[in-house]
Order: sequence, then C-alpha cells, then structure tokens
Amino acid sequence: MEKIKVLLVEDDPNLGSLLKEYLEAKDYSTVLAVNGKAGYEVFSKDKFNICILDVMMPLKDGFTLAKEIRAIDEHVPIIFLTAKSMKEDTLQGFNAGADDYITKPFNMEELLMRLKAILKRSKNDAVTTSEQKEFNFGNFKFDHLHQTIEIAGAKQKLTTKESELLKLLCLNINQVLDRNIALKSIWHDDSYFNSRSMDVYITKLRKCLKNDSSVELLNVHGKGFKLLVK
Repeated sequence: MEKIKVLLVEDDPNLGSLLKEYLEAKDYSTVLAVNGKAGYEVFSKDKFNICILDVMMPLKDGFTLAKEIRAIDEHVPIIFLTAKSMKEDTLQGFNAGADDYITKPFNMEELLMRLKAILKRSKNDAVTTSEQKEFNFGNFKFDHLHQTIEIAGAKQKLTTKESELLKLLCLNINQVLDRNIALKSIWHDDSYFNSRSMDVYITKLRKCLKNDSSVELLNVHGKGFKLLVK
C-alpha cells in the first residue's frame, strides 16, 4: 500500500526535524521544507496527500503559501501550526484555506489524531480536485485525461500545455489565476521566455472557447487570467 505523503513546512529546524522523524515513524512519507518559498517549490513539483504549514516563516508566510497551494489543488488538506492563538489569526487561517489549526506548543499525538481525522474526511470525498479529470463549464465539456474539449458534439484535441493550463483555469473558475503560479505549476519556471510561451497558449485557448458567448478568458492586468463563466 502506498504511503500517505505529507508536506511539512516549518522554519524551526529542531521542531521540523522532530516532526518529520515522528511522522515517518508513524509510516507517513514526509518532505520537510524550511520556508514558504521552498515549500511552494516542492509542492508545485510533486503530489501530496496533506500539508502541514507553519504560519510565521521567512520569505513567505503560511497564509500566502496556503493560497498558492489552493490555486494548484483546491482540496488538498492543510493544517496550520502557529505560536499565536488570537481569534483573528485563526479566522485568517481558515480564510486562507485551512482544514485545521493547532497552536504551539502542541502534543504530537494530538497532531497525529487531527491529521488522521482530516485524511479520513478527505478520502470520503467523492472526487478530490487533484484527481478530477472532467470539467463542465458553459456549454463545454473538458476531458483533462484525454486532452479534449467538446461543445455541441464537436470535439477538439488539446496539447499537453493547453490541457494543463485549462485545468488550472477550471479549478479557479470566476477567480483570478495568478500568472506566476500558473508558470511555476506547469513550466516550473517563471522566466521571460516561458511567460511569452504561456501567452501563446492563452491565445490558443481563447480561440477554442470562442464558440460559447457565456464563456470568456480574460487577461487581468498585472495579475493573471480569469476564466469567466456568465
């Protein structure tokens, strides 16, 4: 049976190492990242069953990281670790997409129990976003697995990049898909060349979507793109 994969992002080296050892002793495959920036880079290149994120971190805080993770995978469970216990911080955590919140110092067994409860809940969901292969929006049916888009019986084949980009847009329907998140998720690099390449694919996708007036692919200046479904 394949092990549950955990992304642990914690900037305290002692706590991070201790948690990693504890989780691995409990048979969870655990990857430790030491700050939010490193955590995002790891998440964008691999699949995880659950994320445990410290809130206060250098380079990128846990709330920001959670929002970026949510843009790639809407349903991956997230637990926040924080030294703060203020109500406002808790609310901010849940607004950022937390499934649970645990305040330092905490009992390892308590964290494990919460982790198991969230994973059980997640497993019982009908379809997790990371596994979702078909999307319906407007009059379109998009099959990510077979890289096709269909409207009124007319089916069109998409390239791999077009398909990956459309999936991210579908996961963020009527919301802004951050340009850099899309670049790092699909191209794993936000260089100028890749950015121009993505613009070409956006133009191609826009042509694919022109047959439904209720669907519009917008450029959001300085931010990214939005798949608008009226």
